[in-house]
Amino acid sequence: MTAFDAAHRVIVDAVAARVFPAAASEVGSSEHVLDRHAFGSLTFADDAARADIHTPFDLASLTKVVATTTAIMQLVRHGVLRLDEPVMTFFEAWRGEDREGVTVGDLLEHTSGEFEHDICTMRLEYVPRTRSIYSDLGFLLLGFLIADRAASVDSPAASVSLESVVSAFSGTDDPLTFTLSPDMAHRTAPTLPMTHDSRRGRLLAGEVHDDYAAALGGIAGHAGLFGSAPAVGAFARTMLRAARGDVTVPAAFTPALVARFVTRSPVPGSSRALGWDTMLPTSSCGTRMSPSAFGHVGFTGTSLWIDPVRDRYFVLLTNRTCGGGTLDRMRDVRRAFHDALGDV
Repeated sequence: MTAFDAAHRVIVDAVAARVFPAAASEVGSSEHVLDRHAFGSLTFADDAARADIHTPFDLASLTKVVATTTAIMQLVRHGVLRLDEPVMTFFEAWRGEDREGVTVGDLLEHTSGEFEHDICTMRLEYVPRTRSIYSDLGFLLLGFLIADRAASVDSPAASVSLESVVSAFSGTDDPLTFTLSPDMAHRTAPTLPMTHDSRRGRLLAGEVHDDYAAALGGIAGHAGLFGSAPAVGAFARTMLRAARGDVTVPAAFTPALVARFVTRSPVPGSSRALGWDTMLPTSSCGTRMSPSAFGHVGFTGTSLWIDPVRDRYFVLLTNRTCGGGTLDRMRDVRRAFHDALGDV
């Protein structure tokens, strides 16, 4: 049995155990796709259509790194945004001695202490930069910030948006987009709303699972992006090439800028970088990646990990939130999947 066979078996067994009904994976290097495969059916219904490698999935929090962090990188590259800029520069309601020192970089690293007005005025849970607690709220603000800063400048940065930064990785058969065509929506791996969601009682096919993002029209800094495994893989190859020092990558992904964004925060106990998470033996990437690996996961059952030392990326997309298993079961599947590929 090859490593790919072993990884496929992990996913097949997870479908059989009803951790998720559908999945798609892609593994590759900075130059090539090494393996891609689709698993299961779009729902657990007996007559559900089979998933294929072009099936779009709700990427959930992968939006944070693929779209939002990339847009911030572009604004930094254009020189119209600094990571050390205070958040209060952008939001009038962001006031108070406990938060005036919070910067754009703090939001990216989840160290800010946390629509728009409510986030700005809620009490901070801890002193900024003393802890790192994962939160969607900072990335909601970053989505607003990107739009505000791009609209306020007369330069190429004015064209930067959450939608524009992913358009280069979106193909006809393999979308990476916030807005799916009706045909693509019909072929999307659906999810089920959470119990507090007013949309409960029906499938969400091509509609974002996250209710905050839905309230914002499906485009938000923390969620809303849809994509297939090949589309996420195209993005991953660009990040991987830049992380390995390739100077021929698009300008927004210069090696120096990418290195800055994937370097772990100095906050004690944090595994977070700027937008990205980094490798810990206890994380979803398993135990066999190099210390320089970086990645992210999404609540719906998605993940992307990139290992520059090994010259590998790993995409795993599922729709766990379509009546599937718990977050702990999903985490176990992710770890087993990545560990099975440890020698690839």
